[in-house]
Amino acid sequence: MAIVDSMELRHLRYLLAVAEHANFTRAAEALHVSQPTLSQQIKQLERSLQVQLLDRSGRTVRLTDAGEAYTRYARQALQELAAAERAVQDVQDLSQGALRLAMTPTFTAYLIGPLVAEFHAQHPGITLDIRELTQDRIESQLAADETDLGIAFSGALLPGISGTALFTETLSLVVAAGHPLADRCDPMPVRELENHQLALLSQDFATRRHIDQYLADHRVRPRICIEANSINALVEIVRRTGLATVLPHAITREQPHLRPVPVDPALPSRTVTLLRRDAAYRSSAARAFTALARHWAHDQGYAPA
Repeated sequence: MAIVDSMELRHLRYLLAVAEHANFTRAAEALHVSQPTLSQQIKQLERSLQVQLLDRSGRTVRLTDAGEAYTRYARQALQELAAAERAVQDVQDLSQGALRLAMTPTFTAYLIGPLVAEFHAQHPGITLDIRELTQDRIESQLAADETDLGIAFSGALLPGISGTALFTETLSLVVAAGHPLADRCDPMPVRELENHQLALLSQDFATRRHIDQYLADHRVRPRICIEANSINALVEIVRRTGLATVLPHAITREQPHLRPVPVDPALPSRTVTLLRRDAAYRSSAARAFTALARHWAHDQGYAPA
């Protein structure tokens, strides 16, 4: 009991920071403390536990076997404590509270704006922390209890992460209103895509990987002239050039200068999913946002998942 009483939460945070950075200097900078202070606190923790937690003999600082075992439980303890603090602060009537929300980049173009606007109108006392991340980072942050909810796509998820299906997202081949394909009514055979220059999202987007798989499945070698890591940039490029692109239909229908072009076989759809960590505390704000997202998707007429 004396060992437990002598330790403080900062010891755990300091140890985890050194383990993450593998360097005392960088860990001290991240924690905004001096290196001697950090080193002294870690040594104090090791004396309390009567075991060496860090191997300082190499060019980088590494966890010992005992350190690996200890940090696994320390990280879990800090996560549970943070969840407990949020539970205490959570107000059931939603007059106050906080919600950490992450989404993949395509959703910032058509989904997050109206969703957040409606949520804020209903619950102005809830503070929102919104992040734009790749899907793998969303899942990692959920697993580490660094975010509460994520908006991404269905598929294989990290252990302990589950999803609530919201709606089915449809992709469209898109051109500018003045493009020769803009008024085409009959579906264009997918092989004809090889005759058109494309501007696509960069390969770090889940949407781009989805498109690449579709093209590979149909043995199409696209003529990609431009790659962009911004939906807004891609929309402007296509609007002002003779290039075609592929975008979620929900984005296209909000752009009066763009036109969808039917393709045969049609581009595959995918399920938009609200992700969360199974063991996480579900605050009133998280439950309210989940319910709002499902009702909003239904009211917008999006295809059910």
